[in-house]
Amino acid sequence: MIGTTEIILIVVVVLLLFGGKKIPELMHGMGRGVKSFKDGMKGIDADEEKEQKKE
Repeated sequence: MIGTTEIILIVVVVLLLFGGKKIPELMHGMGRGVKSFKDGMKGIDADEEKEQKKE
């Protein structure tokens, strides 16, 4: 499990690497990626349900 100290360290490293202005762009891109992944997983689940109903 990640503790508070590790999270703070990660945030500081990200700020140093990308700077404050790039962070919102990175978060927006990550959000789109997560949404795309979730949508893909829902599609797989729906396909599996269709296959089970056919049998």
